[in-house]
Amino acid sequence: MEEFDLILIGAGLANGLIALGLLHGRPEMRIALIEAGEIGGNHTWCFQESDVPAHALPWLGPLISHSWAAQDVHFPGRSRRIANGYCAVTSARFREVLAGARLTLLAPMRAIGITPSGVRLADGRELRAPAVIDGRGQRPSRHLDVRAQKFVGLEVRTAAPHGLSAPVIMDARIAQRDGYRFFYVLPLAADCLLIEDTRYSDAMALDGAALRADVLEYARANHWEITEILREEEGVLPVALGGDIAAFWAEGAEGQGGAGVARSGLAGAFFHPMTGYSLPDGVRLAQALAALPSLTSASAHAAARGLSMRLWRERRFFRMLARMLFDAALPDQRWRVLRRHYGLSEGLIARFYAARLTFADKIRILAGKPPVPIGAALVSLLRPAPAPIHQQIEPI
Repeated sequence: MEEFDLILIGAGLANGLIALGLLHGRPEMRIALIEAGEIGGNHTWCFQESDVPAHALPWLGPLISHSWAAQDVHFPGRSRRIANGYCAVTSARFREVLAGARLTLLAPMRAIGITPSGVRLADGRELRAPAVIDGRGQRPSRHLDVRAQKFVGLEVRTAAPHGLSAPVIMDARIAQRDGYRFFYVLPLAADCLLIEDTRYSDAMALDGAALRADVLEYARANHWEITEILREEEGVLPVALGGDIAAFWAEGAEGQGGAGVARSGLAGAFFHPMTGYSLPDGVRLAQALAALPSLTSASAHAAARGLSMRLWRERRFFRMLARMLFDAALPDQRWRVLRRHYGLSEGLIARFYAARLTFADKIRILAGKPPVPIGAALVSLLRPAPAPIHQQIEPI
């Protein structure tokens, strides 16, 4: 029997942030991190610099593998540079930082028995700890109504310098299909790009081969000759339209390790309802747990559930906007909603990403002529949240 202070099940972004955040203030903690696959998976997690508090940077900063001072957006009739810092965390850097931390990493290893006081591993070993947190990703839930932001990305080497000095977080000057479609491009080096074909779609299914071909075609259209494909990633991020967060947490009691086991990441609905970004919420949860005077499964569960439910209540406006995007706009016209959004002030855009809109911001977003048919917009904005439907979101 091995004893720890904390057992984290799943070595994805959320649990990695929890481990690093706790160790920053309590370096003596004995933390076990269990992962059935590869630690950190195969992802690139990004966030706006203004999304996270400066006091988190001492432990979050080492994870950042790339950063830029600004970002670009492109729509038909509108291109703009936004002076907000943008940061990227790669799975490779994530693994490197965790490997150098004072952690017990158990991977690949499956947890087959989970209770609030311990875990049984697939090899028969038993681990015990006063606190257990499950971060293995969201299970399908009848209590959350979500749509998909799905993507396929290729990290490529170009024959010549590509010429980008800042990320292109949205380039919607392309044929629209499968919902709102745009390209997302990160300049990782002078001759290296991560290019993603992204769709805000009603359908969860991801046609990897088709999106991969579209990425290559986009590169050709921008005169980037690809000499090597270094890496490929894909994912499906949730966009929330509605749901019952209390029922979601109650439903997870059986599937997520039993009553009293805290949940992190998508398992606890810690994501921005419109963008799907999860790193800022991961930092929020890590800080909430680090502030607990005593870390137990009961206190961690109460803190995680409480934070999840509070954020869900505070973000009702974002779910309303998501309903307008998906319900009021025709799929091939959804880009008009985003083009209007990126015509607003830089401060408002930053607060939107950080999910900290003021009352004045909300009025400004809704003011003026809607970029979708007025009747459809009013129906979407005024009707109650849709009944939750059963959706599968892949954890990333």
